[in-house]
Amino acid sequence: MRQTECVSFVSSPELDSIRPVLADAVDLARQALLDLGEGGIGEYLGVTAEDASAATHRFASDLEGYRGWQWAVVVAAPEDADHATVSELVLLPGPDALVAPTWVPWDERIRPGDLGPGDLLSPRQDDPRLVPGYVESGDPAIDEVAGEIGLGRSKVISLEGRLDAAQRWHDGDFGPDTEMAKAAPSTCGLCGFYLPIAGSMSAAFGVCGNEFAADGHVVHAEYGCGAHSDTELPTGAGSPQFEPYDDAALDVIASPVAPVEPAAVAETTDGVETADTDEAAPEASVTPQETASEEPADEVVAVDEAEPVADDALTTTDRAAQEEASASPS
Repeated sequence: MRQTECVSFVSSPELDSIRPVLADAVDLARQALLDLGEGGIGEYLGVTAEDASAATHRFASDLEGYRGWQWAVVVAAPEDADHATVSELVLLPGPDALVAPTWVPWDERIRPGDLGPGDLLSPRQDDPRLVPGYVESGDPAIDEVAGEIGLGRSKVISLEGRLDAAQRWHDGDFGPDTEMAKAAPSTCGLCGFYLPIAGSMSAAFGVCGNEFAADGHVVHAEYGCGAHSDTELPTGAGSPQFEPYDDAALDVIASPVAPVEPAAVAETTDGVETADTDEAAPEASVTPQETASEEPADEVVAVDEAEPVADDALTTTDRAAQEEASASPS
């Protein structure tokens, strides 16, 4: 079994000379380490006298993770003995060994913020921050109430505990010396969201009740922020008011209509008239039979007798045909 307890080597003037029976037991010491079966036995480092009947032989350790450590084998021999025997085997840290730091009790290793969900943390034994509830705490508000009803908590915070808490809160993120407090227009002690705490601490501390500021935090009365209840926006703050502009809106504008020019009439030699209409008007379809025919158009456009047709509605060709029909004898 490997031992790691720390054993100091003793050296004094009267022990400078080691008895030969002890100094010559190097092979005995090495064999004892081999029989231990741990391995990692390095070079021989020397021998040190413990007293007149005992000496310690040291060997370098080659074990992984134990760089700088040493094997120590203590051998012993009475004054009238002619050979030594092995008393103890141990693995000890040398001058350059990597060792664990000095042990610190758990209650001294705890730091603010280490407590997590589900963790349990009891106060230290005889914690100076607490005193029994039946002992006067020095806070008149607590002592008076406890005395009136004859009851009290088993422990209450002491004067030392209150002073420690007040100093932490004063120097914390919500104290009067923070950048937020220096830039604030007023202090928490004058704010409508400031909720003073009970007891003697109420003179300097309270809880913020503004959800947009230090909500739920203990704040100093001289702390402040921009969300003070008396904060007013400067006159004219914000953007000027204008009617909203709709980028998707369309303005419908009627385009001017060009005047319609009268159709140009061209008379052909055989009496056939051709009318040129506006380019926008559809062209009349002409069949090959109508194109090949050289006879003038004699027909008059039929007009429904039930609905008179104005003269302007007749084409020039129709009007000429009517005139010719009325001039000829029956």
